[in-house]
Amino acid sequence: MKIGDIDLGHQPVILAPMEDVTDASFRLICKEQGTDMTYTEFVSADALIRNIAATTRKLHIADGERPTAIQIYGREIEPMVEAARIVEAAGPDILDINFGCPVKKVAGKGAGAGMLRDIPKMLAITRAVVDAVKIPVTVKTRLGWDCNNKIIVDLAEQLQDCGIKALSIHGRTRSQMYSGTADWSEIARVKNNQRLTIPVIGNGDITTPEGLVEAFDKYGVDGVMVGRASIGAPWIFREMTGLLRDGAIPVVTPADKFALLRRQIRESIERIDEYRGILHIRRHLAASPLFKSIPNFRPTRIAMLKAETLADLENILAHIENDIIPTIM
Repeated sequence: MKIGDIDLGHQPVILAPMEDVTDASFRLICKEQGTDMTYTEFVSADALIRNIAATTRKLHIADGERPTAIQIYGREIEPMVEAARIVEAAGPDILDINFGCPVKKVAGKGAGAGMLRDIPKMLAITRAVVDAVKIPVTVKTRLGWDCNNKIIVDLAEQLQDCGIKALSIHGRTRSQMYSGTADWSEIARVKNNQRLTIPVIGNGDITTPEGLVEAFDKYGVDGVMVGRASIGAPWIFREMTGLLRDGAIPVVTPADKFALLRRQIRESIERIDEYRGILHIRRHLAASPLFKSIPNFRPTRIAMLKAETLADLENILAHIENDIIPTIM
């Protein structure tokens, strides 16, 4: 699969953009674990052109994580064009436009998935951004605004006509948010449209290596994007690519998994500071499947998620790894 001149290989597995999740450290870890491409957290066009420090920091890309896309969102043409040029100067491989974020503070203001209610403006923004930069431009969106307006098949053609080089589709409408199940049959309809020539990347509910393989085999997409299943479990890319390419899921030991989580904690603290770095990493710890099957784990879980110093957090993780997990294996 190629996006412009960027060759991602056959059936690439891609880390989805996720706010407060896909920071530089997490992206690099996921790349080392097997993902073929990474996306930054989404970047507000308005904040970027105002040079907000917290936003501009999101533009940093390590060579080891490439190819990487920087994703922007906004609701007006001029700020999106200006932001696109700033992003291009930062040196990503790809520029992605977010027309899929469903949260109220974004979609409710007309950006993200809110653009699904104003297709002419969506297309105008896309054309303007494509014309403004030389790097490949891609789009990530949803099936439509609600179940009565699943417009993605026609919309995909219109976006292709604007000049985008690939389309990522989350198999839900905006109204669904993250509830229910992703409708991959709609994504397959887009892929099977003979008038569409750009790569189609499917996204939504891919949580296991088996589910990943099925997405390729059953729906024929060019690439698969994995999001929430990677939070607190970057090793999932090692498992997924192992089954996809070698026919077997590699063994990732608890020691390997704890090492990756400790690295995330350490690098989060180094990037921010101890207190805020630990706050940032709590989302990964709370979601990690490493702790899901431990019986009577609630008191330890609460302590882990309340820890405010690295020393306290390290002591709790050491207790889980050395004292609790061996007793249930």
